[in-house]
Amino acid sequence: MGTGTNPKEFARLYEDVYRDMYRFALYTLGHPQDAEDAVSEAVMDAYAGFDRLRQKTSFRPWIFRILSVKCRRRLKQYTQKTVPLPDEMPDEGSMEEGVQVRHAFSRLTDQERLIISMHLFGGYTSQETGKILRMNPNTVRSKESRALDKMRKWLEK
Repeated sequence: MGTGTNPKEFARLYEDVYRDMYRFALYTLGHPQDAEDAVSEAVMDAYAGFDRLRQKTSFRPWIFRILSVKCRRRLKQYTQKTVPLPDEMPDEGSMEEGVQVRHAFSRLTDQERLIISMHLFGGYTSQETGKILRMNPNTVRSKESRALDKMRKWLEK
């Protein structure tokens, strides 16, 4: 932990993003425990390096960049991992559709899943996603569009 870390300031900034971090990790990884672990690891790393963050206004993209790295590592470790079914089961029609969408989503590359998760589930713009993933915003939009087209084609079959 850095010597200049201000716990109160870190807690205040973290309070504004923790729900979005968990939502992002959950939709990216597909399992609550993995999401909690990834968020915990990201928060520990962020806290340890907080004193090196020059502009506190950059906290959100900075901590999500850390979280996206944690999620990517977990995706590499668990590429063949199965996702448990939720406790509350929806009706058969929507359940089958949900399974198909989840299957199509799982067929995307790690990067495509991250980009879609950040936009659809995290609410990030292509500018913000590009900054977090260190990509050009136009590239982010292009990759997202191609990934959604892939999913659409797979779901139409």
